[in-house]
Amino acid sequence: MFFDPRYLVFLAPAMILMLWAQWRVKSAYHHGMQVSAPLSGAAAARYILDHSGCHEVGVEVASGWLSDHYDPRSRVLRLSPEVYESHTATAVGIAAHEAGHALQHAAHYAPLIARNAAVPAAHFGGMTFGLLFLLGLILSSPTLILLGFTAIGATCVFQLVNLPVEFDASNRAKRLLGQLNIVDEEGALAVRSVLNAAGWTYVAATLQSILTLAYYLFRFSGVLNSRDD
Repeated sequence: MFFDPRYLVFLAPAMILMLWAQWRVKSAYHHGMQVSAPLSGAAAARYILDHSGCHEVGVEVASGWLSDHYDPRSRVLRLSPEVYESHTATAVGIAAHEAGHALQHAAHYAPLIARNAAVPAAHFGGMTFGLLFLLGLILSSPTLILLGFTAIGATCVFQLVNLPVEFDASNRAKRLLGQLNIVDEEGALAVRSVLNAAGWTYVAATLQSILTLAYYLFRFSGVLNSRDD
């Protein structure tokens, strides 16, 4: 396979959106780090979890910048050192977002259940798409190419299901931070900026998956219409 400049044309909207979203995340993150909050990220997460009855969910420090996540298997929030320790709007916003995922888990939030079920398929799709697609081209097999498209389609499905999960977690975070008086008006604005910027990165990733699938369907639709030898 040779490089096709049309690939860049197809993916240009997603790449531009991702670059813009990443710039917004960095800008909002650093601005929010200048806005003080009465609690650290870890304390804010603990307060939200206890207030919501999720006493069994742990809060731990993780390594790496922006490595914050909720582990549903261990029922633990893992926060990056900056978020775990800082008494800032950025820290409590990110921590509250991850706590939102724990609250979704406790409430059996349907999109989260669907996302967790789609994780193996998404990982499988990402790993096998290239192999199946390459074998399909080498062997001139539309069947293998179609299986490759199905694999990358699983990644698209995961990204689509992931969007409402992430936006709901952010909405829960913004609401609870205000209700529990963890942030003031200035802090609420900073939190909103950070979480909204992060939301655009998920939109960009979803768009990239869809446009990647669209490109390959466009380029190799003729092969799919043929028959195996």
